[in-house]
Amino acid sequence: MSRITLPRGARHLTLAVAAATTAALLAAVPAAAHVEVESAGAQALAENVRLTFTAESESATAGITELRVVLPEGIEPADVTYGEGPAGWEFAATADGYRVGGPAVKVGEDVEHSVVVRQLPDAKELAFKTLQTYGDGKVDRWIELGGSGDDDHGHGNEAPVLKLRAAAPGAHTVSPSPSVPASPTATPAPTAGGTATGPSPQAADTAKDDEGGLSAGAWTGIVAAALAAVAAAVFLVRRRGAARE
Repeated sequence: MSRITLPRGARHLTLAVAAATTAALLAAVPAAAHVEVESAGAQALAENVRLTFTAESESATAGITELRVVLPEGIEPADVTYGEGPAGWEFAATADGYRVGGPAVKVGEDVEHSVVVRQLPDAKELAFKTLQTYGDGKVDRWIELGGSGDDDHGHGNEAPVLKLRAAAPGAHTVSPSPSVPASPTATPAPTAGGTATGPSPQAADTAKDDEGGLSAGAWTGIVAAALAAVAAAVFLVRRRGAARE
């Protein structure tokens, strides 16, 4: 069998097409998303502390419509008030935490919201299990604790954790807030393409994790584009070879 040797220019062209195809494939795959929580006042027993949550989007087809948060031990739903969030979103207490949601944000856009906690508990760190819902019904479950959040697909599902500094000298626990039952009428209204209801993060502990990343249709399109690019490179190489003959 004879060996085909490509001209130097053809080899360079083929390598360039392959590199461009690889770059396109990598760009199409969303980065590993997660939810983060931050606070300038992250200190045990601190009062009236603002917590800011940032939920990164990992969907290429739908925007985020809701975040549901389970509060850690030592913080009751009545201790939390709403700060800021996306335009049109509303806040409602739940039996084990709160939810904030409303109209879907733009596809691929991250969501940031803040709450104010009456007092942080005397602890070293606090984990906030979170469910992140999209307009197409997909749910990202950020509920794992202790670094056990890698699923079968390599996606981390760790709950956001806030590390606390030691309590200030003389700090003490204030009297508990009156219990305020969650009101079903306070639930954010359903939005186009999705609803504001769904399983709580605690119930999601036993539910099957969603397969993150792109849909099968998206991968099919990517593979087809890659094959087309390779076919175009081969055609150009053969055409140049024929012209040289």
